[in-house]
Amino acid sequence: MPSGDTILTIYIAGAIAVAVGLGIWRGFFQARKIQPGGFRLRTFRNEIFFAVITLTVSATLLVWTRQYFDAQGWITFRSGTAPWYVIGLEYALYFFLFDTWFYWGHRLMHVEPIYKWVHKVHHWSTSPNPLTTFSETPMEAIINGIFVTLFVAVFPVHDATMALIAPTAPLMGLYVHSGFEFLPRWWNRSWLSKWFITATFHDQHHKYFRYNFGGYTPIWDYLCGTNRSKYEADFDKLKDRAARSRKVQDAAGLAEG
Repeated sequence: MPSGDTILTIYIAGAIAVAVGLGIWRGFFQARKIQPGGFRLRTFRNEIFFAVITLTVSATLLVWTRQYFDAQGWITFRSGTAPWYVIGLEYALYFFLFDTWFYWGHRLMHVEPIYKWVHKVHHWSTSPNPLTTFSETPMEAIINGIFVTLFVAVFPVHDATMALIAPTAPLMGLYVHSGFEFLPRWWNRSWLSKWFITATFHDQHHKYFRYNFGGYTPIWDYLCGTNRSKYEADFDKLKDRAARSRKVQDAAGLAEG
């Protein structure tokens, strides 16, 4: 008999599948597509090819590197419980240091001949989708992925902090490459949330190439003048499109009723 965790997982997966199906049926996703009509089957096939190669090679090398660091005793974690603010400070340190690592590494990847050999594959996708997250060269994946190993070697963090750090980059990568904008209109108007990037922000990096290099925040982009000036206006236009779509759907629902 399936365990309780298995049953719960099945229910959650089923609920997500139903929600996605209803969203597609009602045009929820279509109204929030950042680049409507941007999908290209040929590009998607290339993404599958490079994603398989890169995940295989980079995962093997990164796991080996982590095991080597562990064997040398260079990585230790703080066990036991810790106050929530300590966990928060440790996570914030990782968050902003990785954002710095990513921004400057990303800028360097746009310089020839590094771009040609390291980053060009990722930019074949001018209208990203979740698979674009992993469509890159093994070298690029290793440059980004090695940061966590280096970080925990320099800063011994608590186990609870590591549990937060581990999924952050993959989940953030899937979101910013999703091709859809789900965040609310007020996101770029709040003094706090505006300092965290949106899918639209990174999508415009793929579309326009020279702007929006940040990985978690737009802070370095604003400091270095690499932010796209029309980003926030385009974000609002996308929200306007979604609002119009919602009004049409609501009107259609009333007419049917």
